[in-house]
Amino acid sequence: MAQMLLIMGESGTGKSTSMRNCDPATTAVVNPVGKPLPFKGKFTMLNSEVESRKICKFMKEQAAAGKKLLVVDDFQYILSVPYMNRIKENGWDKWNDFGANYFEIIEVCKELPDDVVVAYMTHTETLENGVTTIKLIGKLLREKITIEGLFTIVLRTGVNEGKYYFYTQNSGKDTVKSPMGMFPAYAIDNDLNYVADKIRNFYEVGEYKTDAEMGQADAQAASDLEKPDANGRRARGGKKTTATATPPTTTEDAAPKTGRTARKTHDEVVAENNQKMADYMAERDKALDAIADGREEIPFDEACEAMDAVPHPELETPPRRTRKERKAAEQDGTTNTDSESVTLDADTYFYVPADDNYVMKHKGDKVDLIVDGVEVMKVISKEEFGEGVKRLAQADNPKPENPIDGAMNPPEKGRRTRRSAAQAQPDNADTTADETPAVDEQPTGRSRRVRKTR
Repeated sequence: MAQMLLIMGESGTGKSTSMRNCDPATTAVVNPVGKPLPFKGKFTMLNSEVESRKICKFMKEQAAAGKKLLVVDDFQYILSVPYMNRIKENGWDKWNDFGANYFEIIEVCKELPDDVVVAYMTHTETLENGVTTIKLIGKLLREKITIEGLFTIVLRTGVNEGKYYFYTQNSGKDTVKSPMGMFPAYAIDNDLNYVADKIRNFYEVGEYKTDAEMGQADAQAASDLEKPDANGRRARGGKKTTATATPPTTTEDAAPKTGRTARKTHDEVVAENNQKMADYMAERDKALDAIADGREEIPFDEACEAMDAVPHPELETPPRRTRKERKAAEQDGTTNTDSESVTLDADTYFYVPADDNYVMKHKGDKVDLIVDGVEVMKVISKEEFGEGVKRLAQADNPKPENPIDGAMNPPEKGRRTRRSAAQAQPDNADTTADETPAVDEQPTGRSRRVRKTR
Protein backbone atom coordinates (compact mmCIF):
# COMPACT_ATOMS: atom_id res chain seq x y z
CA MET A 1 0.00 0.00 0.00
CA ALA A 2 1.28 3.47 -0.92
CA GLN A 3 2.10 6.09 1.72
CA MET A 4 -0.80 8.59 1.81
CA LEU A 5 -0.46 12.31 2.53
CA LEU A 6 -3.21 14.93 2.73
CA ILE A 7 -2.31 18.62 2.38
CA MET A 8 -5.07 21.17 2.90
CA GLY A 9 -5.06 24.94 2.73
CA GLU A 10 -6.69 28.02 1.29
CA SER A 11 -6.00 29.01 -2.29
CA GLY A 12 -2.69 30.84 -2.66
CA THR A 13 -1.06 29.47 0.49
CA GLY A 14 1.55 27.31 -1.26
CA LYS A 15 0.01 23.89 -1.94
CA SER A 16 0.92 23.59 -5.63
CA THR A 17 4.11 25.62 -5.14
CA SER A 18 5.37 22.97 -2.72
CA MET A 19 6.10 20.75 -5.75
CA ARG A 20 8.84 23.11 -6.97
CA ASN A 21 11.71 20.92 -5.71
CA CYS A 22 10.26 17.57 -6.83
CA ASP A 23 12.13 15.56 -9.44
CA PRO A 24 10.13 15.44 -12.72
CA ALA A 25 11.65 12.03 -13.47
CA THR A 26 9.98 10.48 -10.41
CA THR A 27 6.89 12.70 -10.06
CA ALA A 28 3.49 12.56 -11.78
CA VAL A 29 0.61 15.00 -11.27
CA VAL A 30 -3.17 14.70 -11.65
CA ASN A 31 -4.59 18.14 -12.50
CA PRO A 32 -8.42 17.94 -12.52
CA VAL A 33 -8.96 21.47 -13.86
CA GLY A 34 -5.86 21.64 -16.08
CA LYS A 35 -4.55 24.95 -14.72
CA PRO A 36 -0.84 25.80 -15.20
CA LEU A 37 1.57 25.21 -12.33
CA PRO A 38 2.72 28.32 -10.41
CA PHE A 39 6.41 27.72 -11.26
CA LYS A 40 8.54 26.64 -14.18
CA GLY A 41 8.77 22.90 -14.51
CA LYS A 42 7.42 20.00 -16.48
CA PHE A 43 5.87 16.92 -14.91
CA THR A 44 4.06 13.94 -16.33
CA MET A 45 0.48 15.19 -15.96
CA LEU A 46 -3.12 14.10 -16.45
CA ASN A 47 -5.03 17.31 -17.16
CA SER A 48 -8.74 18.15 -17.02
CA GLU A 49 -9.89 14.72 -15.84
CA VAL A 50 -12.25 14.07 -12.91
CA GLU A 51 -13.41 10.50 -13.64
CA SER A 52 -12.04 8.09 -11.04
CA ARG A 53 -11.61 5.21 -13.48
CA LYS A 54 -9.22 7.17 -15.71
CA ILE A 55 -7.40 8.79 -12.79
CA CYS A 56 -6.82 5.45 -11.03
CA LYS A 57 -5.57 3.94 -14.29
CA PHE A 58 -3.13 6.84 -14.72
CA MET A 59 -1.82 6.46 -11.17
CA LYS A 60 -1.26 2.71 -11.57
CA GLU A 61 0.53 3.21 -14.88
CA GLN A 62 2.84 5.89 -13.47
CA ALA A 63 3.68 3.79 -10.41
CA ALA A 64 4.49 0.86 -12.68
CA ALA A 65 6.71 3.16 -14.77
CA GLY A 66 8.84 4.02 -11.73
CA LYS A 67 7.24 7.20 -10.44
CA LYS A 68 7.71 7.47 -6.65
CA LEU A 69 5.61 10.59 -5.96
CA LEU A 70 2.05 10.98 -7.23
CA VAL A 71 0.25 14.28 -6.63
CA VAL A 72 -3.50 14.82 -6.95
CA ASP A 73 -3.74 18.61 -7.08
CA ASP A 74 -7.01 20.49 -6.39
CA PHE A 75 -8.59 17.31 -5.07
CA GLN A 76 -11.81 19.13 -4.15
CA TYR A 77 -12.59 19.65 -7.85
CA ILE A 78 -13.11 15.89 -8.18
CA LEU A 79 -16.41 16.73 -6.43
CA SER A 80 -17.04 20.27 -7.65
CA VAL A 81 -16.75 19.77 -11.41
CA PRO A 82 -19.19 16.79 -11.62
CA TYR A 83 -21.55 18.67 -9.30
CA MET A 84 -21.66 21.70 -11.61
CA ASN A 85 -22.07 19.47 -14.67
CA ARG A 86 -25.12 17.78 -13.11
CA ILE A 87 -26.51 20.69 -11.12
CA LYS A 88 -29.91 20.51 -12.86
CA GLU A 89 -30.44 16.87 -11.91
CA ASN A 90 -32.67 16.00 -8.99
CA GLY A 91 -32.53 12.99 -6.70
CA TRP A 92 -29.95 11.32 -4.49
CA ASP A 93 -28.26 9.14 -7.11
CA LYS A 94 -25.91 11.87 -8.26
CA TRP A 95 -24.65 12.40 -4.70
CA ASN A 96 -23.85 8.69 -4.44
CA ASP A 97 -21.93 8.97 -7.72
CA PHE A 98 -19.95 11.96 -6.43
CA GLY A 99 -19.00 10.18 -3.21
CA ALA A 100 -18.03 6.93 -4.93
CA ASN A 101 -15.92 8.78 -7.52
CA TYR A 102 -14.07 10.70 -4.77
CA PHE A 103 -13.54 7.67 -2.52
CA GLU A 104 -12.18 5.41 -5.29
CA ILE A 105 -9.29 7.80 -5.95
CA ILE A 106 -8.24 7.37 -2.32
CA GLU A 107 -8.76 3.61 -2.24
CA VAL A 108 -6.47 3.07 -5.25
CA CYS A 109 -3.50 3.57 -2.89
CA LYS A 110 -4.06 0.02 -1.62
CA GLU A 111 -3.00 -1.26 -5.05
CA LEU A 112 0.20 0.80 -5.32
CA PRO A 113 3.72 -0.15 -4.08
CA ASP A 114 4.83 0.69 -0.54
CA ASP A 115 7.57 3.09 -1.61
CA VAL A 116 5.18 5.35 -3.57
CA VAL A 117 4.01 8.52 -1.81
CA VAL A 118 0.60 9.85 -2.89
CA ALA A 119 -0.14 13.47 -1.93
CA TYR A 120 -3.70 14.82 -2.12
CA MET A 121 -3.97 18.63 -2.12
CA THR A 122 -7.32 20.20 -1.32
CA HIS A 123 -8.96 23.43 -0.18
CA THR A 124 -10.33 24.01 3.32
CA GLU A 125 -13.52 25.25 4.91
CA THR A 126 -14.39 26.25 8.47
CA LEU A 127 -17.37 24.49 10.05
CA GLU A 128 -19.91 26.02 12.41
CA ASN A 129 -17.96 24.75 15.43
CA GLY A 130 -14.89 26.69 14.27
CA VAL A 131 -12.86 23.67 13.14
CA THR A 132 -11.03 24.03 9.83
CA THR A 133 -11.23 20.91 7.69
CA ILE A 134 -11.13 19.88 4.03
CA LYS A 135 -13.77 21.24 1.66
CA LEU A 136 -16.48 18.79 0.61
CA ILE A 137 -19.85 18.99 -1.15
CA GLY A 138 -22.97 17.68 0.54
CA LYS A 139 -23.21 15.71 3.75
CA LEU A 140 -22.51 12.18 2.48
CA LEU A 141 -18.70 12.12 2.81
CA ARG A 142 -18.61 14.31 5.93
CA GLU A 143 -21.27 12.41 7.89
CA LYS A 144 -20.63 8.86 6.68
CA ILE A 145 -16.85 9.00 6.28
CA THR A 146 -14.31 11.24 7.99
CA ILE A 147 -11.87 11.75 5.13
CA GLU A 148 -9.00 12.85 7.40
CA GLY A 149 -9.46 9.59 9.31
CA LEU A 150 -8.22 7.70 6.25
CA PHE A 151 -4.84 9.47 6.50
CA THR A 152 -2.07 9.26 9.10
CA ILE A 153 -0.42 12.47 7.89
CA VAL A 154 -2.52 15.61 7.36
CA LEU A 155 -0.66 18.90 6.84
CA ARG A 156 -2.02 22.41 6.50
CA THR A 157 -0.49 25.26 4.53
CA GLY A 158 -0.03 28.68 6.08
CA VAL A 159 1.64 32.04 5.48
CA ASN A 160 3.40 34.05 8.18
CA GLU A 161 5.37 37.23 7.55
CA GLY A 162 5.63 36.45 3.86
CA LYS A 163 6.95 32.91 4.38
CA TYR A 164 5.06 29.77 3.41
CA TYR A 165 4.85 26.80 5.79
CA PHE A 166 3.39 23.36 6.35
CA TYR A 167 1.84 23.02 9.81
CA THR A 168 2.43 19.53 11.19
CA GLN A 169 0.51 19.51 14.49
CA ASN A 170 -3.08 20.05 15.50
CA SER A 171 -3.79 23.55 16.78
CA GLY A 172 -7.08 22.59 18.44
CA LYS A 173 -9.07 24.22 15.66
CA ASP A 174 -8.17 22.04 12.69
CA THR A 175 -7.68 18.39 11.70
CA VAL A 176 -3.89 18.50 11.18
CA LYS A 177 -1.91 15.51 12.44
CA SER A 178 1.37 13.64 11.95
CA PRO A 179 3.17 10.74 13.70
CA MET A 180 5.11 11.55 16.86
CA GLY A 181 8.71 12.43 16.09
CA MET A 182 8.32 12.54 12.31
CA PHE A 183 8.80 16.28 11.80
CA PRO A 184 11.30 18.48 13.68
CA ALA A 185 8.98 21.43 14.35
CA TYR A 186 5.40 22.62 14.37
CA ALA A 187 5.99 24.62 11.16
CA ILE A 188 8.26 23.42 8.36
CA ASP A 189 9.12 24.74 4.93
CA ASN A 190 6.44 23.98 2.32
CA ASP A 191 8.67 21.57 0.41
CA LEU A 192 6.80 18.48 -0.78
CA ASN A 193 10.03 16.75 -1.83
CA TYR A 194 11.37 17.04 1.74
CA VAL A 195 8.09 15.70 3.17
CA ALA A 196 8.17 12.69 0.82
CA ASP A 197 11.78 11.91 1.83
CA LYS A 198 10.82 12.27 5.49
CA ILE A 199 7.93 9.80 5.12
CA ARG A 200 10.17 7.19 3.47
CA ASN A 201 12.85 7.66 6.13
CA PHE A 202 10.33 7.40 8.99
CA TYR A 203 8.68 4.22 7.69
CA GLU A 204 11.89 2.81 6.12
CA VAL A 205 10.36 2.14 2.71
CA GLY A 206 12.05 2.21 -0.65
CA GLU A 207 15.40 3.94 -1.11
CA TYR A 208 15.13 6.13 1.98
CA LYS A 209 17.77 8.51 3.27
CA THR A 210 19.71 7.89 6.48
CA ASP A 211 19.00 9.72 9.72
CA ALA A 212 22.19 11.75 9.26
CA GLU A 213 21.06 12.96 5.84
CA MET A 214 17.57 13.73 7.08
CA GLY A 215 19.03 15.54 10.10
CA GLN A 216 20.61 18.08 7.78
CA ALA A 217 17.35 18.45 5.85
CA ASP A 218 15.44 18.87 9.13
CA ALA A 219 17.68 21.74 10.16
CA GLN A 220 16.98 23.52 6.88
CA ALA A 221 13.22 22.86 6.84
CA ALA A 222 12.42 23.50 10.51
CA SER A 223 10.97 26.86 11.52
CA ASP A 224 11.00 28.58 14.90
CA LEU A 225 7.37 29.60 14.47
CA GLU A 226 5.50 28.78 17.68
CA LYS A 227 2.38 26.67 17.81
CA PRO A 228 -0.73 28.78 18.55
CA ASP A 229 -3.00 28.09 21.49
CA ALA A 230 -6.52 26.71 21.12
CA ASN A 231 -7.81 30.23 20.39
CA GLY A 232 -5.41 30.65 17.50
CA ARG A 233 -3.12 33.16 19.30
CA ARG A 234 0.65 32.89 19.28
CA ALA A 235 3.03 34.18 21.91
CA ARG A 236 4.10 37.82 21.62
CA GLY A 237 6.90 38.10 19.12
CA GLY A 238 5.69 34.98 17.28
CA LYS A 239 9.06 33.25 17.32
CA LYS A 240 11.24 31.45 19.78
CA THR A 241 14.57 32.91 20.77
CA THR A 242 17.46 30.53 20.47
CA ALA A 243 20.95 30.80 21.94
CA THR A 244 22.63 30.18 18.61
CA ALA A 245 21.39 30.06 15.06
CA THR A 246 23.71 27.26 13.96
CA PRO A 247 24.87 24.18 15.85
CA PRO A 248 28.47 24.24 17.13
CA THR A 249 31.00 22.77 14.77
CA THR A 250 33.01 19.77 15.87
CA THR A 251 35.93 17.94 14.39
CA GLU A 252 35.36 14.74 12.50
CA ASP A 253 36.96 12.62 15.24
CA ALA A 254 35.07 14.29 18.08
CA ALA A 255 31.73 14.41 16.28
CA PRO A 256 29.31 11.78 17.63
CA LYS A 257 28.19 9.18 15.19
CA THR A 258 24.57 9.64 14.24
CA GLY A 259 22.24 8.10 11.75
CA ARG A 260 21.25 4.59 10.89
CA THR A 261 24.79 3.78 9.70
CA ALA A 262 26.08 3.96 13.34
CA ARG A 263 23.23 1.90 14.72
CA LYS A 264 24.02 -1.63 15.85
CA THR A 265 22.10 -4.33 14.10
CA HIS A 266 20.08 -7.02 15.84
CA ASP A 267 22.68 -9.71 15.11
CA GLU A 268 25.54 -7.52 16.36
CA VAL A 269 23.82 -6.88 19.70
CA VAL A 270 23.01 -10.58 20.13
CA ALA A 271 26.62 -11.53 19.39
CA GLU A 272 27.92 -8.97 21.91
CA ASN A 273 25.50 -10.22 24.57
CA ASN A 274 26.61 -13.81 23.99
CA GLN A 275 30.27 -12.80 24.30
CA LYS A 276 29.55 -10.89 27.52
CA MET A 277 27.83 -13.94 29.02
CA ALA A 278 30.71 -16.19 27.97
CA ASP A 279 33.22 -13.85 29.65
CA TYR A 280 30.98 -13.66 32.72
CA MET A 281 30.86 -17.45 33.09
CA ALA A 282 34.64 -17.64 32.64
CA GLU A 283 35.14 -15.10 35.45
CA ARG A 284 32.88 -17.15 37.73
CA ASP A 285 34.98 -20.24 37.04
CA LYS A 286 38.14 -18.29 37.87
CA ALA A 287 36.59 -17.13 41.15
CA LEU A 288 35.81 -20.74 42.09
CA ASP A 289 39.36 -21.85 41.23
CA ALA A 290 40.76 -19.03 43.35
CA ILE A 291 38.92 -20.05 46.51
CA ALA A 292 39.37 -23.79 45.92
CA ASP A 293 43.11 -23.60 46.71
CA GLY A 294 43.58 -27.20 45.64
CA ARG A 295 40.50 -28.52 47.41
CA GLU A 296 38.31 -30.95 45.47
CA GLU A 297 35.13 -29.91 47.29
CA ILE A 298 33.97 -26.40 48.19
CA PRO A 299 31.09 -25.61 50.57
CA PHE A 300 27.99 -24.49 48.70
CA ASP A 301 27.60 -21.17 50.53
CA GLU A 302 31.26 -20.32 50.00
CA ALA A 303 30.99 -21.10 46.27
CA CYS A 304 27.83 -18.98 45.90
CA GLU A 305 29.46 -16.05 47.68
CA ALA A 306 32.48 -16.21 45.38
CA MET A 307 30.38 -16.37 42.22
CA ASP A 308 28.06 -13.59 43.37
CA ALA A 309 31.08 -11.34 43.79
CA VAL A 310 31.57 -11.38 40.01
CA PRO A 311 29.62 -8.41 38.57
CA HIS A 312 26.85 -9.34 36.16
CA PRO A 313 27.33 -7.87 32.67
CA GLU A 314 24.96 -5.22 31.35
CA LEU A 315 23.21 -6.74 28.36
CA GLU A 316 21.65 -4.63 25.61
CA THR A 317 18.17 -5.22 24.28
CA PRO A 318 18.46 -6.31 20.64
CA PRO A 319 16.79 -3.75 18.37
CA ARG A 320 14.06 -4.68 15.95
CA ARG A 321 15.38 -5.84 12.61
CA THR A 322 14.89 -3.37 9.78
CA ARG A 323 13.26 -4.38 6.55
CA LYS A 324 16.62 -4.49 4.80
CA GLU A 325 18.02 -6.81 7.47
CA ARG A 326 15.03 -9.12 7.22
CA LYS A 327 15.30 -9.29 3.44
CA ALA A 328 19.04 -9.91 3.70
CA ALA A 329 18.41 -12.79 6.12
CA GLU A 330 15.84 -14.30 3.77
CA GLN A 331 18.19 -14.04 0.79
CA ASP A 332 21.32 -15.17 2.66
CA GLY A 333 22.40 -18.39 0.95
CA THR A 334 24.57 -19.49 3.87
CA THR A 335 21.65 -19.84 6.26
CA ASN A 336 18.77 -20.73 4.00
CA THR A 337 20.30 -23.42 1.80
CA ASP A 338 17.99 -26.06 3.27
CA SER A 339 14.84 -23.92 3.34
CA GLU A 340 12.63 -22.18 0.83
CA SER A 341 9.91 -19.62 1.50
CA VAL A 342 7.76 -17.88 -1.11
CA THR A 343 5.17 -15.11 -1.09
CA LEU A 344 2.16 -16.10 -3.16
CA ASP A 345 1.04 -13.87 -6.03
CA ALA A 346 -2.27 -15.76 -6.39
CA ASP A 347 -4.49 -18.21 -4.50
CA THR A 348 -2.65 -21.57 -4.52
CA TYR A 349 -3.49 -25.15 -3.52
CA PHE A 350 -1.04 -27.34 -1.57
CA TYR A 351 -0.65 -30.93 -0.41
CA VAL A 352 0.97 -31.50 3.01
CA PRO A 353 2.67 -34.94 2.89
CA ALA A 354 3.39 -35.10 6.64
CA ASP A 355 -0.29 -34.76 7.57
CA ASP A 356 -1.76 -36.20 4.36
CA ASN A 357 -3.85 -33.05 4.12
CA TYR A 358 -4.83 -30.47 1.51
CA VAL A 359 -4.84 -26.71 2.14
CA MET A 360 -5.39 -23.52 0.17
CA LYS A 361 -3.38 -20.33 0.74
CA HIS A 362 -4.41 -16.86 -0.39
CA LYS A 363 -2.58 -14.22 -2.38
CA GLY A 364 0.05 -12.43 -0.29
CA ASP A 365 0.53 -15.31 2.18
CA LYS A 366 4.10 -16.40 2.94
CA VAL A 367 4.52 -20.17 2.66
CA ASP A 368 7.44 -22.44 3.69
CA LEU A 369 7.82 -25.04 0.94
CA ILE A 370 11.04 -26.65 2.22
CA VAL A 371 12.21 -26.76 5.85
CA ASP A 372 15.59 -28.31 6.77
CA GLY A 373 15.79 -29.95 3.36
CA VAL A 374 12.36 -31.60 3.67
CA GLU A 375 9.51 -30.66 1.35
CA VAL A 376 6.66 -29.77 3.70
CA MET A 377 4.20 -28.41 1.12
CA LYS A 378 3.72 -29.36 -2.51
CA VAL A 379 1.94 -27.19 -5.08
CA ILE A 380 -0.99 -28.96 -6.75
CA SER A 381 -3.76 -28.03 -9.17
CA LYS A 382 -7.31 -27.14 -8.23
CA GLU A 383 -8.55 -30.47 -9.64
CA GLU A 384 -6.02 -32.42 -7.56
CA PHE A 385 -7.11 -30.42 -4.51
CA GLY A 386 -10.75 -31.35 -5.12
CA GLU A 387 -9.96 -35.04 -5.62
CA GLY A 388 -7.81 -35.09 -2.49
CA VAL A 389 -10.47 -33.49 -0.32
CA LYS A 390 -13.00 -35.95 -1.71
CA ARG A 391 -10.68 -38.85 -0.87
CA LEU A 392 -10.24 -37.66 2.70
CA ALA A 393 -13.98 -37.21 3.12
CA GLN A 394 -14.67 -40.74 1.90
CA ALA A 395 -11.98 -42.10 4.21
CA ASP A 396 -13.65 -40.50 7.22
CA ASN A 397 -17.11 -41.75 6.15
CA PRO A 398 -16.68 -45.27 4.74
CA LYS A 399 -19.41 -46.65 2.49
CA PRO A 400 -21.47 -49.42 4.25
CA GLU A 401 -21.10 -52.94 2.93
CA ASN A 402 -24.87 -53.39 2.64
CA PRO A 403 -26.35 -50.19 1.22
CA ILE A 404 -29.80 -51.14 2.65
CA ASP A 405 -28.49 -51.01 6.22
CA GLY A 406 -29.69 -47.91 7.93
CA ALA A 407 -31.84 -46.84 5.01
CA MET A 408 -35.48 -45.89 5.39
CA ASN A 409 -38.13 -48.49 4.71
CA PRO A 410 -39.56 -48.25 1.20
CA PRO A 411 -42.99 -46.62 0.98
CA GLU A 412 -45.98 -48.88 1.26
CA LYS A 413 -47.42 -50.06 -2.03
CA GLY A 414 -51.14 -50.45 -1.87
CA ARG A 415 -54.46 -48.78 -2.20
CA ARG A 416 -56.45 -47.12 0.50
CA THR A 417 -60.16 -46.45 0.02
CA ARG A 418 -62.42 -43.99 1.73
CA ARG A 419 -64.52 -45.65 4.44
CA SER A 420 -68.29 -45.59 3.86
CA ALA A 421 -70.81 -44.52 6.46
CA ALA A 422 -71.79 -48.16 7.07
CA GLN A 423 -68.18 -49.14 7.64
CA ALA A 424 -67.71 -46.22 10.00
CA GLN A 425 -70.36 -47.72 12.42
CA PRO A 426 -68.80 -50.05 14.99
CA ASP A 427 -69.91 -53.69 14.93
CA ASN A 428 -72.20 -54.56 17.83
CA ALA A 429 -73.46 -58.13 18.13
CA ASP A 430 -76.23 -57.13 20.61
CA THR A 431 -77.88 -54.71 18.20
CA THR A 432 -81.14 -56.09 16.75
CA ALA A 433 -82.26 -55.84 13.17
CA ASP A 434 -85.01 -53.37 14.15
CA GLU A 435 -82.51 -51.11 15.90
CA THR A 436 -80.15 -51.07 12.91
CA PRO A 437 -80.50 -47.77 11.11
CA ALA A 438 -81.74 -47.90 7.59
CA VAL A 439 -79.20 -47.44 4.88
CA ASP A 440 -80.13 -45.91 1.61
CA GLU A 441 -79.25 -48.62 -0.88
CA GLN A 442 -80.24 -46.53 -3.85
CA PRO A 443 -77.18 -45.93 -6.05
CA THR A 444 -75.89 -42.38 -6.10
CA GLY A 445 -74.85 -42.48 -9.73
CA ARG A 446 -71.19 -41.66 -8.93
CA SER A 447 -68.32 -44.06 -8.66
CA ARG A 448 -66.43 -44.30 -5.43
CA ARG A 449 -63.26 -42.25 -5.39
CA VAL A 450 -60.06 -44.09 -4.67
CA ARG A 451 -56.80 -42.48 -3.51
CA LYS A 452 -53.50 -44.15 -4.01
CA THR A 453 -50.78 -43.84 -1.48
CA ARG A 454 -47.43 -42.63 -2.50
